[in-house]
Amino acid sequence: MPWIQLPSCWEESLSHPWCYDQGSAHQITGGWVQGCVPWPLPMDGHIDVETCSRCRSDALVHQAYSGQHLCGRHLSSSIRKRTSRELRTQLNLPKDATREDGSPFVILVAISGGKDSAVLLTMMVDIIGRRRDVELVAGCVDEGIDGYRAPSMEFARELADSLDVRFETLSYEEMGYGRMDKVVQLMPGIGERHSEANGLMPCSFCGVFRRQSLNALAEKLDADVMALGHNLDDMAQSVLMNLQKGEIERSVRLAPHTRSPIEGIVPRIVPLRWVPEQEIHAYAIHAGLPIHHGECPHAPGAMRQQSRAVVAKLESQTPGARHGLLHSLDQIRDLHRGANPDAKQEVNRCSECGEITSRDTCQSCTMRKWLAEAS
Repeated sequence: MPWIQLPSCWEESLSHPWCYDQGSAHQITGGWVQGCVPWPLPMDGHIDVETCSRCRSDALVHQAYSGQHLCGRHLSSSIRKRTSRELRTQLNLPKDATREDGSPFVILVAISGGKDSAVLLTMMVDIIGRRRDVELVAGCVDEGIDGYRAPSMEFARELADSLDVRFETLSYEEMGYGRMDKVVQLMPGIGERHSEANGLMPCSFCGVFRRQSLNALAEKLDADVMALGHNLDDMAQSVLMNLQKGEIERSVRLAPHTRSPIEGIVPRIVPLRWVPEQEIHAYAIHAGLPIHHGECPHAPGAMRQQSRAVVAKLESQTPGARHGLLHSLDQIRDLHRGANPDAKQEVNRCSECGEITSRDTCQSCTMRKWLAEAS
């Protein structure tokens, strides 16, 4: 097996959680993943690179949960296979998905400029992009975060253009929320006026506004389905957070929605739900996709960050733990459907904006009022 000189940027690369996993690490030189190497690092400055379990090429990732090492080519085919399987299950398109009016079936692919949505769009174009009865539209929400969203949107646009996919955007300002940076500035005052807002993190506001913005974008485009780039880690974290809070109903409502659609909401699909974040990132760099590596400046302290650390530790100690959490979700969902075979996911309409909500006034309108008072 080949020897690779230890790169000078190694220590910096270790700050990223996807660079190492279960006794192996991904060597990164100038932002490019070079191979799968042993951990801890040897002291002589040279490392022995593992070879792919399916061929003799240098391995790019180590799947601790399967015991396999995969090169770039076989990682790509593995991700494509899992994505294609989920698309068949979640989307289940007929041979001709053309609408009655002759227009194509529209899939809004929510992209952000990050690795997950970049791989999602690339895979969907590869798998179903040639179908004339289906139109893929890339949609990006501009939250208004200085130094973060503008560059990431440029990467998103670049990717869509390179794939010849229509690119649409919608901003928080267009939705009437104002820029997220301004929202963060107003949050302390909102917490003082409203006890239910006290202790909320920026992600609490941004998550509500983003969901509403995506709904509005889907309605604007007359989309039939919305595809989200949630990966295996994201799904496992969501399951864990909901279990922590005893919110089984919330878990049941997690995407995909195509088997049990929620009235008034464009069904969501999550084709990457079985693909780990580490593998998505390795593939994105290997394929040379234009992706933004920055982290949202308002994210630290969010509950998901805590769940992320817990899930990562579980996976490092018990490879396959993420898969187990997601399998548990699917079993809970099946049991729920079995116990309530005739139940429909009924929702109310917000008394102010008419959007879907479980209460009289949706959280988006409530937060909008808080912001108006604090401005």
